[in-house]
Amino acid sequence: MAKHTPIVLTIAGSDSGGGAGVQADIKAVSAVGAYCASVITAVTAQNTIGVTAVHAVPADIVAAQIDAVLSDLGVDVIKLGMLFSVANISASAKRLAAFEGPIVVDPVMIAKSGDALLQDAAVTALITQILPHASLLTPNLPEAARLLNTSEATTPEEMARQGQRLIEMGPKAVLMKGGHAVGGRCTDVLVNASGLIATFAAPRIDTHNTHGTGCTYSAAIAARLAQGLDLKDAVTAAHEYLQAAIKAADTLQIGKGHGPVHHFHGQWG
Repeated sequence: MAKHTPIVLTIAGSDSGGGAGVQADIKAVSAVGAYCASVITAVTAQNTIGVTAVHAVPADIVAAQIDAVLSDLGVDVIKLGMLFSVANISASAKRLAAFEGPIVVDPVMIAKSGDALLQDAAVTALITQILPHASLLTPNLPEAARLLNTSEATTPEEMARQGQRLIEMGPKAVLMKGGHAVGGRCTDVLVNASGLIATFAAPRIDTHNTHGTGCTYSAAIAARLAQGLDLKDAVTAAHEYLQAAIKAADTLQIGKGHGPVHHFHGQWG
């Protein structure tokens, strides 16, 4: 008999430029050795320079996509990214309640270009309907600050404190990502209700090709969880994969703005 195939379902927006969103998720999950199914919540007209249009997929179609995948594929982990609207958040949340595996939530709000990827009215819905289902929440510093309605953390200690406050909103664990901080080293902080689990630090890489790093990181974590790793080991493996993908980003020549990381650095290039 064939061995079990680890399967991740990503519920997120489409990036026509291919560097973030569903496209990044599929690439990252595939690159680290798992299978990726997808539900598209919104279609963006997007490239490395910016987002020029967003079309929300109707909530009933989002729901139908989720139902189609979960009724047939043996999904191990669900990863959520750009949900965009209250309607799509509600449609997704109803189905998360019946899912028994890990759920990784990347609270996508703003594109690398600064364009909004979550409607203002949807922030409260994200907090109340999605965060309580999260096995792991993976906000960057601006996203964490917006969820908490506070200023951005500037130190690992403050990141840990904000992570603990986010735990109170329902997630079982929070990975505070430090990519938006300043300084020569980038530090991520993983916490749960009991306190600090681990920190992940690496030298900051001098590149402007960082489009889709958040999507890539959370997708790789989801893939590693689907492969059976525990949370700390899954984040450790995903962190190493992301750092290598960023280091290889400048070997690609994609677009005129913030290019993507090299998801397949281990396979080609």
